[in-house]
Amino acid sequence: MNPDALSYIIYKDMRTPGQYELFYKHAQNDPGILLTKGDVTGVDVADNGTVAVIAENTFLGEKIKLDADLVVLATGLVPATLDNPVLNLSYRQGPGLPDLDLYQGFADSNFICFQYETRRTGVYACGTVRQPMNMTDAQEDAAGAAFKAIQCIDHVARGVSVHPKAWDLTFPDPQLIRCTACKRCTEECPFGAIDEDEKGIPIYRLNRCRRCGTCMGACPERIVSFKDFSVDIIGSMIKAIDIPEEEFRILCLACENDAYPALDTLAVNRHKLDPSIRFIPMRCLGGLNLVWIADAFSKGIDGVLLLGCKFGENYQCHFVKGSELADYRFSKVGETLNKLQLEADRVKLIQVAIDDYPKLPEMLNEFVEKVKEIGPNPFKDL
Repeated sequence: MNPDALSYIIYKDMRTPGQYELFYKHAQNDPGILLTKGDVTGVDVADNGTVAVIAENTFLGEKIKLDADLVVLATGLVPATLDNPVLNLSYRQGPGLPDLDLYQGFADSNFICFQYETRRTGVYACGTVRQPMNMTDAQEDAAGAAFKAIQCIDHVARGVSVHPKAWDLTFPDPQLIRCTACKRCTEECPFGAIDEDEKGIPIYRLNRCRRCGTCMGACPERIVSFKDFSVDIIGSMIKAIDIPEEEFRILCLACENDAYPALDTLAVNRHKLDPSIRFIPMRCLGGLNLVWIADAFSKGIDGVLLLGCKFGENYQCHFVKGSELADYRFSKVGETLNKLQLEADRVKLIQVAIDDYPKLPEMLNEFVEKVKEIGPNPFKDL
C-alpha cells in the first residue's frame, strides 16, 4: 500500500503450492521486498525508538539486526485434532483421528489416491484439519470431502465396500473356533476394525473393514480369509505356475494399488521384462503369508520378488502400513530359506510408486540376473 516502504520477510519454511509459486517469484523480484531464511531470536527496542529484530542462521551466514517501524508476526496453523480426542471414537488407536509426525499433528489423510480418507472409515478430513491451506482451497477441499461422504452413504446403502474396492461384497470370514487369541490381527489392523472380547478373541467390526487382508497375513493359524482372496487361493495360483526344467521361473507378488498399475503403465509404454517372471496381484503386501514363499520354493520356483508401496514417514501405502508389515515379515524369510537350504538372495522386497514405472525394468531384470547368477532352485528336479 506504501510504494516507498521496504519490507523484510524472515521465514523458516516457504511453502507456495500451485499458483502461489508465481506469486512467490513475483515477490522475489519486487525491489521493495527482502526475503531471507532465518530464525528470529529476539525483538527489542532500537536506540532511535523503533523496533530491532535479531535473526540467526540466515543466508548471510551470520547474525543480522534489522531496524523496523513495524513488526508483523505470522500466525501459525495448529490442527484442532492435535491431542484433542473430540470425536470420542472407540478405537484401539484412541478416540481421535490418528496423525502423522511428519505433518505435525494434522490428520493422517494425505493418501495419494484416496484423498480425504482417514484411518476411521466413514470419517473424512478436509480443510486445515488435513493440512495448512487458505480459505479458497479449504472450500474446494470441503466439497471434495462432501462428495466422498455421499459416496460412502451410497455404498453402505447398497451393501458394498466403502473403501477402496467399491464393487466388493466380501468381508473377512475367520474360523474363530481355531483362534488362539494371539492378538496379532487386532494389533496389526491399520484401521482398528478388529476388537477383542474379554477372552481375547477377535471381534470383527465389518463396517470399519477396508478389505486390505492385513489380518489374513497376520494370522499364524491361517484362519482368516475372504471368499475371493485367501491363503489357499493365492497358494493355488502359485502351485499352478508352470516350472520348466531348463528355464528359470521368478514369482512376483505385486500390490495392486501402486505396483501393479506401475506394471500396467510399463506395458503400455512397451518396456520389456525378462519373460521368466510371473505376476500375481495382491490387495496389499500386508496380506503376505510366508507359507506362499515356502510353497513357491518347494515347487521349484527360483526366486520370489515382492513389489509394494513405499513405507516410512512419508509412506504411500493406501493401507497405511501394509508394505511395512510385509518388510517385517520378510525379515523372517531367512529362517524359512535356511530350513530349505536356499540362499537368502533368492527373495527381495522392492518399494515402488506408480510413477516409478520407468525404473521397474532395471529393478526386475537386475533381480532376475542375480537369481540366475545364484543358479537354479535345487528343488526343481524333485
